[in-house]
Amino acid sequence: MTQLVIWTIVILTVLGMLLAAILFAVAKKFKVEEDPRIDDVEKAMPGANCGGCGFAGCRAFAEAAVKADDLDSVYCPVGGGETMKKVAAILGRQVKEKAPMVAVVRCNGSCDVRPTVNVYCGSLSCRVKATLYSGDTGCSWGCVGCGDCVGACQFGALKMNPETGLPEVDESKCTACGACVKACPKAVIELRAKGPRGMREVVCCINRDRGPQVKKACANACIGCGICFKTCTHEAIVFENNVAYIDYSKCKLCRECEAVCPTGAIHGVGFPKPLDVEAVKARIAERKKKAAEAAAADKKEEEK
Repeated sequence: MTQLVIWTIVILTVLGMLLAAILFAVAKKFKVEEDPRIDDVEKAMPGANCGGCGFAGCRAFAEAAVKADDLDSVYCPVGGGETMKKVAAILGRQVKEKAPMVAVVRCNGSCDVRPTVNVYCGSLSCRVKATLYSGDTGCSWGCVGCGDCVGACQFGALKMNPETGLPEVDESKCTACGACVKACPKAVIELRAKGPRGMREVVCCINRDRGPQVKKACANACIGCGICFKTCTHEAIVFENNVAYIDYSKCKLCRECEAVCPTGAIHGVGFPKPLDVEAVKARIAERKKKAAEAAAADKKEEEK
């Protein structure tokens, strides 16, 4: 009996050593060499693993950055320019400067300007609520107010304002990771350039319905009148599907569109002084007057 036990132990030991040797040989033969720079890039990352870069965490981003021919296709929104400079230094590549981005809530329909037409008693989830029906108000495009974006933000940059029923962005905490953008079922939130010294103009409405219907649903909505589009001299305003949109790459921050908007749908953010509506309108009127005089003078010259 003792010999049987001893032989069993010997056989199992030999078999274990043989299998270990086979596994070692296989691992040696099929070993995948990993670029050590991946570890270096990962260490340079913020470690948020938020997915804002489009990859499944910082490790996946590091692998993509090392394998990419250049850094144009990869960008860490949380770390921003400083982190990308570190990554570029590790990889011995150049990186282009990108304008700092921030999350922007493109809904202006606070509780006092959007009449309630329904009462919702279901799950407090924007996605669930938006799936079931258009919302508590007559606007089927705006924020539904359950705060999915707040829950999605890992940096505490969003909070719901109980008075307006809308989410508010704390720009000092926002990393432009895009988690709130993905969480919003209405596509109310978008990432935009912060603008020079944090100044920018934004159309806070995405309602594509026609003017009368929009006005009835929300007093602050863009009614598609096109006045801002006609006023802008920089071709920065795109007017499409009954709603205006400001191209921040062309906007010169003259604030004329904000001054002429009849519903207040256009918001100026980050400006050091409040908008002097009358002064801006006077400037517009003077420009139009000079343009009319110049056109009249040209016409007279042609008639001679």
